[in-house]
Amino acid sequence: MNRRGYLDWLRGISVLIMIEAHTLDAWTRLADRKSALYGWAMIVAGFAAPSFLFLAGVALALGAGSRLRRGRTDAEAAALARRRGLQIFGLAFLFRLQSWVISGGDPAQALLKVDILNVMGLSMLAAAILWSLGRRRWDRAAWMIAGTVVVAMLTPIVRATPLLSLLPGPIEWYLRPIPGRGTFTLFPWAAFLPAGGAVGLWLDGTRTPSEERRVNLALAATGLVLAVSAYAASFLPPIYAQTSFWTTSPTFFFLRLGILVASLPLAYAWNALWPGRSVLQELGRASLFVYWIHVELVYGVLSGPVHKRLPLDAALVAFALFSVAMFGAAKFRDRIVEWWNTGRLQPSGAL
Repeated sequence: MNRRGYLDWLRGISVLIMIEAHTLDAWTRLADRKSALYGWAMIVAGFAAPSFLFLAGVALALGAGSRLRRGRTDAEAAALARRRGLQIFGLAFLFRLQSWVISGGDPAQALLKVDILNVMGLSMLAAAILWSLGRRRWDRAAWMIAGTVVVAMLTPIVRATPLLSLLPGPIEWYLRPIPGRGTFTLFPWAAFLPAGGAVGLWLDGTRTPSEERRVNLALAATGLVLAVSAYAASFLPPIYAQTSFWTTSPTFFFLRLGILVASLPLAYAWNALWPGRSVLQELGRASLFVYWIHVELVYGVLSGPVHKRLPLDAALVAFALFSVAMFGAAKFRDRIVEWWNTGRLQPSGAL
């Protein structure tokens, strides 16, 4: 089957949510952060990282399946998936180096801080290993689901154990959040990626448009059941002595996961109703580039004069304008790449 444009479209939505999360967090003045609108904006913002991890898992499974159909062996497909995970993990340190060169600060903290790329790279590596443990598609999906459940259910235990204090700081930062050392940790964030891998394996089994439509209908039902069940479970007595619904609770994890699963058929339906050129698809294909350049622009010295100084309505306008600017930057990047590859720029109408 051709490239699934609705996955790019959904990744484009995730890019917008990511920009919204960062611009409002960095630029909104403190007095406006108590408003209900800001609170809801931050709840939406909380879906950016899970969505990127989930979609990376979907892409990992689809990519491995595509390689198998092109004649690669299981071992080769798994090795390529592991290599991609290691590449993303390496890029995480290059990104931190860039941040330190531009904005300065303590080099050890700047270079070793755990960000979403660190977690994504290691999660992709783990998902590739889980994929290689199976020999058939549903075996591999079972391993992915098992990995998701284990990480989600162990999160409160891992976060609370005093044994982590015995680990070197840079390793501990990957397992539980330490102020100033990173927001993202392997528990529970890593679990979103194998969950996406299981969904990707399901989608990879489709060979016709009608099969893909049926799978998306099944995903809609699965996501809805998972989200509703997790929400209902959140009212039950907790099974852990120490847990927080908004951070470590497995019910919150599976609630978000259910919403992410249900978002796929919504994206599929949207793109089926309005096919053709899509700005969001283009933005989704440039997600890594946009992430790479926008974080420093939002949080770094270049935007220092507006840090925590804008009223919420002005910050929302700034978010919209900045999103347009990021799309323009992505298109400019595409033109440069095209020129580099062909030796000449194509007419603008060819875009």
